[in-house]
Amino acid sequence: MKGSSYGWVVVLCAFTLMFVGFGAAYSFAAFFRAFEAEFGASRAHVSLVFSLCAFLYFLLGAPGGMLADRYGTRNVALVGVAFLAAGLAAASTANSVELLYVTYSVGLGIGIGLTYVPSVGAVQPWFEKRRVLASGIAVSGIGAGNLMVPPLAAWWIAAFGWRGAYLALAVCVLVLGGAAAAAIRNRPAGQGRATAGVSLHAAMRTRNFWVLYVTLVLSGFGCFVPLVHIAPYAVDAGHPESFGVLLVSLIGLGSLAGRFAIGSIADRFGRMRSLALMYLGMALMLLLWWASTGALALAVMAVGFGICYGGFVATFPTVVMDLFGARSVSGIIGCIYTAAGVGTLFGPPLAGAAFDATGSYSLPILGAAALALIAAAGVRLLRAPG
Repeated sequence: MKGSSYGWVVVLCAFTLMFVGFGAAYSFAAFFRAFEAEFGASRAHVSLVFSLCAFLYFLLGAPGGMLADRYGTRNVALVGVAFLAAGLAAASTANSVELLYVTYSVGLGIGIGLTYVPSVGAVQPWFEKRRVLASGIAVSGIGAGNLMVPPLAAWWIAAFGWRGAYLALAVCVLVLGGAAAAAIRNRPAGQGRATAGVSLHAAMRTRNFWVLYVTLVLSGFGCFVPLVHIAPYAVDAGHPESFGVLLVSLIGLGSLAGRFAIGSIADRFGRMRSLALMYLGMALMLLLWWASTGALALAVMAVGFGICYGGFVATFPTVVMDLFGARSVSGIIGCIYTAAGVGTLFGPPLAGAAFDATGSYSLPILGAAALALIAAAGVRLLRAPG
């Protein structure tokens, strides 16, 4: 396959890599209560297993992106898939929360760090007019994984126990992720504008870079709190555990819709305005969560939050591409994504600690909503290149 038509193969590969990586990560909600019961751990400590994983993959997005810019996305992604599968397999043998930090958190953190940013960055140079659509389809792998893998993991937990479920996930990651990593490739430098733009060093000296960074730190605090805590929140409100896992899947369903719908919104309102709109929507959905305990309201919140989260994830790399060009896009995206790692490292554990101390999630939910509102306002400080 020649020319830009191979770009759609790259989109499919990126979709698959994000599906297996984030599907394995976001299935954590299905394992949450099993870890509480088996290890007698607090919610803060259990939440930290996921937060360390997310912190690592956001932190390692920067070196992962730079390695992909230098050595090619395929080589880096293959190593990432190996870490994903090894981390899941090793987690199945853990006999304490501390060992989950070493196996699950480190293995998946490194694995996603070496597959997410490189694959997102690989998509961008293949497209110009249809970049938002292509990026949205690629990152919809995150939403698809979020939708499908948690209930699949819950089924496997019921059938094989949580250890057997992790082994089954490891096999799926190795087969599907390995095939996608082997097929993905970067656009040849001689085609189109694959080398246009600024270097990572030059980007880091601009106002736009740091505005994007700060807004992502702020939104990151609340972005993953629902993914980790909405299931136990639902159980605390009197709903069955299966409904809590369903809410996580509904976030994934909304995320899929948001990633596809954002293209038409961005074309009408502009990519930077659309990014601000997604931050605003996340804040409003967090406020709805704070005010809700009923099944219908929680389901609406989960879908609505997913739409805004998915739209934000699809829009963000295209804004980076618009502001800085394709020359070092993977490295720039990766460096900015460390900001989300900062928020994610503290958000879910602090929410768990707040619950352990007060028996309520009200304070962390309201705080996350306020930070998302500030992030939405901060996007207005971005300036398009002249």
